[in-house]
Amino acid sequence: MAEEQERRPAPSRRALIGWGGAGLALGAVTAGGAVAAATGGDGGGGAADTGGAVEFHGVHQAGIATPVQDRLHFAAFDVKTDDRAEFVRLLKDWTAAARKMTAGAPVGDGAYGGLAEAPPDDTGEALGLRPSRLTLTVGFGPTLFDRFGLKDRRPAALVDVPRFPGDNLDRSRTGGDLCVQACADDPQVAVHAIRNLARIGFGKVAVRWSQLGFGKTSSTTPDAQTPRNLLGFKDGTRNIAGTETARLDEHVWAGAQDGGGKDAWMSGGSYLVARRIRMNIETWDRTSLQEQEDVFGRDKGEGAPVGKAKERDEPFLPAMKPDAHVRLAHPDSNGGITILRRGYSFTDGTDGLGRLDAGLFFLAYQRDVRKGFVPLQRRLSAHDALNEYIQHVGSAVFAIPPGVRDANDWWGRTLLSEEA
Repeated sequence: MAEEQERRPAPSRRALIGWGGAGLALGAVTAGGAVAAATGGDGGGGAADTGGAVEFHGVHQAGIATPVQDRLHFAAFDVKTDDRAEFVRLLKDWTAAARKMTAGAPVGDGAYGGLAEAPPDDTGEALGLRPSRLTLTVGFGPTLFDRFGLKDRRPAALVDVPRFPGDNLDRSRTGGDLCVQACADDPQVAVHAIRNLARIGFGKVAVRWSQLGFGKTSSTTPDAQTPRNLLGFKDGTRNIAGTETARLDEHVWAGAQDGGGKDAWMSGGSYLVARRIRMNIETWDRTSLQEQEDVFGRDKGEGAPVGKAKERDEPFLPAMKPDAHVRLAHPDSNGGITILRRGYSFTDGTDGLGRLDAGLFFLAYQRDVRKGFVPLQRRLSAHDALNEYIQHVGSAVFAIPPGVRDANDWWGRTLLSEEA
């Protein structure tokens, strides 16, 4: 049998409740089972059962065009090993663990019932919980390509994000050799996933920084109401939907000929820019409603563009202030630049001065960072009225490799396998 199909313990309560693929508990929900509603790794933007499983295998990694879940745990890692074979072994072990966790199964032989003198294979805090649409998405940072003889394999589209006006980046929340994005509808399921991958990687990788997120601020589901950010506004109304295959192919998924064919190993992958954006909540809360609406170029109640009635009405950009966020960020103002947003709100206590440490953990997927985030943010950082109320304090960029095709595939195979 394949290495990923290790022997399993007797079905636990967690397995009976949570295995979306098994259709055990979920089969009673509806004749077809809720699993049929869960979307796979190839994208797709239909609604999904919040307790079900998202298909792990696919041409693309799940967690990009997948319907956005409610919770996030994002972690960036530094690689500590210089042994290429050991690093490949880690990626294979991570893939095997992710395959199980996204299906609602415990890692390895589980959290109990094994050898009493040894630590269990699974940390156990997700026992009894359903899969909660958990997706795990892995990426490779620019610094990884300085290792393992990969310098010539760094994609041309994976550029270092420049420093923009107004940036106040915290080095402890910036960069990383690897990243794992865990999204789920249950925060404990997401945290459990990152914790177990970090445990499996002990001695080979170490967490550099991490971010918890709640309250998704974007949607990839067609016609779904756009969620609000912590400033109370809808942003990214025209986000790419998971069902818009043509737009995804044009703006999100890397192609076989990108980089003149040199970057073919990234075909089916994407590029992620992660930015921790601190919001000056207290200043914003003392700003008049009219100024708030002028800053965004939308009304606060419906989320409609200036002069329009509904949030999805086509905006008339000249009706907005010249420095309105929507006007400056709109594709029509940027030569058609389009990114897929997948951000989350965060609040991490206070800053020691009585102010909330809160804001937006911005996640943007695109086909080429040079043609997506960088020119868009250069324009926004220079002119956006919203800059008075926000500050970018963390930043990272990652190449997101293609999806894991089947039970014999693993994260990063197209980059690190000599055969590939």
